[in-house]
Amino acid sequence: MTRQIEFAGKSGNMYRYVTLEEERYLPPAGANYVIAQITPVGTRILYAGETERLSAREWESTLVTARAQAGAEPGATEVLTRLNVRAAVRKAEREDLIEQHNPPLNAGAI
Repeated sequence: MTRQIEFAGKSGNMYRYVTLEEERYLPPAGANYVIAQITPVGTRILYAGETERLSAREWESTLVTARAQAGAEPGATEVLTRLNVRAAVRKAEREDLIEQHNPPLNAGAI
């Protein structure tokens, strides 16, 4: 079963993300994504991004960087996604999450 995690933005809005199963078909749709370190005590956002085409796999290089910086086993750092067709909605959500969580790989992003 796919893992679902909700993240709160600075605005108080809640965003539900699902674990990306890298081997499965990825839709050519716009989406927000987070790279998160998931532990038994909680989830920490390392990077918040958005893309016009999830299937372009733009997140892959950032995932490698996140895993190296987190010093985590590969299974502990995951990509989670949330489909959003409209670019304005994706951008606002990404900024809301960055303002609340200060992901280390987004330093200076806003």
